Amino acid sequence: MPATAPRYLTRFQCLTERCEDTCCAGLVVPVSQARWRILQDAVAGGPDASRVQSFVLPDPGSGAGAEAAYIAKREDGHCTFLDERKLCSLHQKYGEAVLPDACAMFPRVPTRRAERLEVTGSFGCPEVVRLALLAEDALEQVPVDASLAGRPEQARELGAEDAWSRNADRVRSVALHLLERREYPFASRLFMLGELARRLGTFYFRGTEAFREEGAQALLTATLSDFASEKSLTELHQQLDSISLPGGPWAAICGAVLKSRLGAAGSTRFHTWARGVLDSYGGADASPDDVWALHAQRRSKLESTLGPRVEQYFRHYAVNHWLRVPFTDAPSLMDYVFKLALRAAVLRWTLSGHPTVAALCEQEQAPGLDGAGDAQARLDAAAVECFQLSAKHLEQSPELHSLAHGLSGGAGVDALPRMLVLLNGL
Repeated sequence: MPATAPRYLTRFQCLTERCEDTCCAGLVVPVSQARWRILQDAVAGGPDASRVQSFVLPDPGSGAGAEAAYIAKREDGHCTFLDERKLCSLHQKYGEAVLPDACAMFPRVPTRRAERLEVTGSFGCPEVVRLALLAEDALEQVPVDASLAGRPEQARELGAEDAWSRNADRVRSVALHLLERREYPFASRLFMLGELARRLGTFYFRGTEAFREEGAQALLTATLSDFASEKSLTELHQQLDSISLPGGPWAAICGAVLKSRLGAAGSTRFHTWARGVLDSYGGADASPDDVWALHAQRRSKLESTLGPRVEQYFRHYAVNHWLRVPFTDAPSLMDYVFKLALRAAVLRWTLSGHPTVAALCEQEQAPGLDGAGDAQARLDAAAVECFQLSAKHLEQSPELHSLAHGLSGGAGVDALPRMLVLLNGL
């Protein structure tokens, strides 16, 4: 089976004990019945048998299609089998075969689409984030050997049995093309995606029956073609550019996402980072209007000197998201795009609030004019921390999904005006 991956994955190599995080921290590690049996057989009669029995716990909710067990975590959120060097003790003693599939493949995410394998990377890994965000050619798709996936036989297979799935590649191709249109601001590109979702949403969604009738396929083709029109894209950009909204609501939404996870995430590293962001905005109880004012000042200063670098972060992040996460998992394209806009807003807010970025923006000399290399290196390090910790502790949280559902009003075709609030601070 032919396989492709973004170029950054061909450069990936685990940093092991040199990594600032661990793969398992903040994530649930499921164990299939087959891998559980392999692990039990490997440790049987040895000193680790009792540890495996104690810390690989049956999943009480397991059923058809579900994993059989999961690995217990320590109080610090790390795996119980992690040693003092942040390495997996089971892997070292018994080899790769005993690892759960999630451990063997992370941070790679393999997906089978029709007759090809696509491998992407999870932003839960700091090294993946570094490689994906910081190199201009990082997201170029290149042929790779299927073994890059770790366990390609475990790749998720996307079905194509209905119109929602059969047309997904065409829709995704247009979305990726829009995200690469660097002549427009990133917020405008997300607005274009929102308009695409709005127009498609009347007939193209999960469970659609419209394609059973004549005309739906032609309407899909015509709609997608409109988003290759320079005139249409320019008009959408100008439409967004003409809208002025207060910034306090944007700051309040972004802050709510971060604060909602302070009591739920068990990672000390996440808490240190989150507190640093909140403190740089004046604390958890700061007025949203005051927070917005600080964000706007910092954004303006960064845009004047390091704007192209920041644009690259968000472009690469969004492209990787579309490659890694099938939009067909969502009930509608609008739901998918709205949540992407919310995630991007939170990322932009945390980046402006990162203490390193705040310090750069408080310098009398704008960052990047003198000592440009040092300023960019510091900004890069802050961005990697923000994007990685957000991916691991915020983006899949029930709090974020619940907030997105409420803000979007259920992410129907009329959700685009609501999305404008999220685009306001980008």
